This record gives sequence, structure tokens and C-alpha cells, in this order.
Amino acid sequence: MTFPAITNSQRQAVFRFLTVMAAGHLLWEIAHVRLYTLWLTGSREDIVFAVLHCTVGDVMIATTSFAVALAVFGRSTWPARSFQRVAITTILLALAYTVFSEWLNIEVRQSWAYRPQMPVLPLVGTGLTPILQWIAVPTVAFLWMRSSTRTNQGIPK
Repeated sequence: MTFPAITNSQRQAVFRFLTVMAAGHLLWEIAHVRLYTLWLTGSREDIVFAVLHCTVGDVMIATTSFAVALAVFGRSTWPARSFQRVAITTILLALAYTVFSEWLNIEVRQSWAYRPQMPVLPLVGTGLTPILQWIAVPTVAFLWMRSSTRTNQGIPK
């Protein structure tokens, strides 16, 4: 099986996506770690480790979701074509995994817990900030990717 050659535009789009995902998730993890009990019970080293560990996990979730979305909806003309399908699919896959992971680690494994300050979605019990994280960070990444793609292809923004 041979894969089509990756264009410079595609390579740059993926690089921009992953750069924003790494930086965005790191900043988000730093901001919302206070909403987990670890903030009160963990040492400084525990908190730093958790933030870095979760950021790496977030980048892995993003990369996997993005790769699946590209495999299903990406075309050789991506990102000029099928951009929205790939973006929406990536976000929905990451959201689905996040809801599952939060449930598994809070309810089943009890690996972590929310503080009372964490707003929680009714029915699923997932914290609001992890949900917002997987809407906001990828949206910013895809918007930046889209603007650079249009500029590189001479398409007006």
C-alpha cells in the first residue's frame, strides 16, 4: 500500500495544528488543575507531573483523533477541501474520548476527583472545563491552520 505524497501545505497545516494543541493544552491544564482535588492533596511535584502527563495525553488524543478524521474524510486536496469535516470529526472524537476517560477515571478507577468548584454536566457527570477544553483548543488550532492554508494558497481570508 502506498500513501500519497504529503504536500508542503499539508505538512505546515499539521505542524500548526500540533503546535497549538501542545501549547493550548499545556496552558489549559495549568489553568484548570485547581479544579481537581490534586490541587489540595498533591505536592508541587505531583501537580507538575500531572499537568505534563495530562498535556502529553491531550496531544496523543488530538493526534489520534486528527489522524482518524484525516483517514476517513481527508483527501489529497486536504486542507483546501474537506477541511470542516476533518475539524468537526476531530473535535467530536476527542470529546467522546474525554467523556469516557473522565467517567472511567473518576467513577470507575477513582484515579482523580473534582473539587466542588468544578462545574459538572448533568447526566454524564463530566466536568465542564475538560469539555470546553476539547472545543476551544482544537477550534483555535483549526482556525490558525485554516488561515495559514488560505494565505499559502492565495485564497482571501
